[in-house]
Amino acid sequence: MALYEHVFLARQDLAQAQVDQLAETATKIIEDNNGKVVKTETWGLRSLAYRIAKNRKAHYVMLEIDAPAGVVAELERQTQINEDVIRFMTVKVDKLEDGPTVMMRKSERSERGDRGGRGRDRDDRGPREDRAPRREEA
Repeated sequence: MALYEHVFLARQDLAQAQVDQLAETATKIIEDNNGKVVKTETWGLRSLAYRIAKNRKAHYVMLEIDAPAGVVAELERQTQINEDVIRFMTVKVDKLEDGPTVMMRKSERSERGDRGGRGRDRDDRGPREDRAPRREEA
């Protein structure tokens, strides 16, 4: 069987229990068609880069799936019908990720206050005279 990652975005006005129900429905579709859900991650309510169907935020859920191709087609068909899901994407992968995904590790890092190696703050540049002089315009 092939390995897939299926991510869907649910409307912002849904309660977390309703989002969990959507994930359970997807899991049931997969298992009824001889597939297996290896891992389910809820990434929470996150801001969207742009509005989708009048939503500025969405609940993100990711399923790691081990299933034949026909299962994915049925899952996408059912997901497309559901009006609570505003976007979804299924990607075939060579190997499923061990442990938490990057999105989950990213939220752990932000809780700890790590900068993630992004470099120095602008305030760390030192006094003005230590830097290159400004060009004077005549």
